[in-house]
Amino acid sequence: MLLLPCCFRMTLLVVVMSLVSADAYAGKFNRVLSVGDAAPVWKDLIGVDGRRHSLADCKAKLVVFVFITNHCPITAACEERLKQLATDYRARDVELIAISVSRSKSDGLDKMQERAEDAKFSFLYLHDPSQVTGQKYGATATPQVFVLNADRRVSYMGALDDNGREAAKVETHYTRAALDALLAGRPVEIRETRPVGCEIEYAAESPPKP
Repeated sequence: MLLLPCCFRMTLLVVVMSLVSADAYAGKFNRVLSVGDAAPVWKDLIGVDGRRHSLADCKAKLVVFVFITNHCPITAACEERLKQLATDYRARDVELIAISVSRSKSDGLDKMQERAEDAKFSFLYLHDPSQVTGQKYGATATPQVFVLNADRRVSYMGALDDNGREAAKVETHYTRAALDALLAGRPVEIRETRPVGCEIEYAAESPPKP
């Protein structure tokens, strides 16, 4: 049996532990996905329009996928920004899709339909009470954004911008900057930020996957 020197064994242990630690979290702020990963496929999610929708239905060059809820005040503070983003980039071949994985009564499909109508949402609003989509994307807060490139890989994930509560105080528009870079064929400079908002409450029987 080959015995390794103590110092070598300790060095090897540190390397192994660092590799395990690196794999424990996929992204800096996401336990499931890293930037560059293929976007998890989702399908047959019911929308406020009464129709079923799938990621495969998205024909736009780029997709902005954002988790929101009716009851979250941070989401409410971002609604106008999301609407404007959807409107501004639609002509540039970008589609924005919002999804709720909340099981709260205030976030049921009927309440989502009321909210979308009252707020005049300019984007798809989908419901996934199974919460599987949130698990697959490692979503932990609302609003939380994922920008998918033409190959449907994650190019940016995190906060919409640097001030969830006050639009007038936004200095860095993370999502818009990512879209502008992709549309111009440039690398995205800020690829991941910490999602800031209301915590997504997952059912006890189906916790977020590590």
